[in-house]
Amino acid sequence: MSDEIKESMPFLEVKNLIVEYFTSEQTVHAVNGVSFKLEKGKTLGLVGETGAGKTSIAKAILRILPDVGARIAKGEVWLADENITRISEEEMRKIRGKKISMIFQDPMTALNPVQRVGDQIAEVVSLHNSGTKESFKKRAEEMLEMVGIQKERYGDYPHQFSGGMKQRVVIAIALACNPELLLADEPTTALDVTIQAQVLKLIDNLKEKLNTSMVLITHDMGVVATHCDDVAVVYAGNIVEYGSKEQVFDHPAHPYTIGLFGAIPNLGRDEEWLHPIEGLPPDPSDLPEGCSFHPRCNYTTEECKAGTIDMLATPDGHQCRCIHMDRVLKGEV
Repeated sequence: MSDEIKESMPFLEVKNLIVEYFTSEQTVHAVNGVSFKLEKGKTLGLVGETGAGKTSIAKAILRILPDVGARIAKGEVWLADENITRISEEEMRKIRGKKISMIFQDPMTALNPVQRVGDQIAEVVSLHNSGTKESFKKRAEEMLEMVGIQKERYGDYPHQFSGGMKQRVVIAIALACNPELLLADEPTTALDVTIQAQVLKLIDNLKEKLNTSMVLITHDMGVVATHCDDVAVVYAGNIVEYGSKEQVFDHPAHPYTIGLFGAIPNLGRDEEWLHPIEGLPPDPSDLPEGCSFHPRCNYTTEECKAGTIDMLATPDGHQCRCIHMDRVLKGEV
């Protein structure tokens, strides 16, 4: 393959991904035909309410879904020019931590409570690199320093760190082998606002330094605005709006996206109340026919309640899964 072709290809491409969780009694449709692309060095924000399927998308990319009761029912994940949904588990283990790493949402459960934090970082390095025990330890100490923790704390245990410092350790583990792709699953959810800003700035700096691509999972539009290049709005296991940050923020075309913006405080407007989206997300084991958002949508017609709702191009070139997109853009309810 020529360099020109490689340059034109997306670094990460997810094609029609379907993820299901199942028991003998029911099937949960967690991800329902998700497709997106990510360029090298760019950040894609996956945004939506809790339960939308964002974490399942990331786990499917990394192939760490539970061995029992979960499956990738359909779809492909391409990393550069390799379909990583088709390779063996042995080959995938070489990719996890080396080419793709994940920052998990809760550092309390991501870290081993009975193992020293430095050893946990060094273990990742030793799995993907040749060298001596001393060289692995030195790399772990470098990573601690890189995330703002003194290397002298190599021998401490997770319970000796604050929540923000635990999250920094998780970031150090994720970045220890200079991964090409970072999956960040709501990395600041459990942290206070001040620490959130520090952690996000740290991730951005390290990403830029290492030219790492990132999928940032969040439900915070403010985080998307300051840290992402592209945005995919996820609802009921599918992407309902997808485009550059500027396109989605300046011209939101899906009622759900507009609802997410309406729930954000705006200091520039004199309003007594926010405008939350009425109702709750649908049961993923019993999704409504047609558009999954129609039970909560002010634009719903009978046409919305049946069939497949495809992605449509908006006037500015991004994509939206809504047959009443023109009315939404004009504000006609």
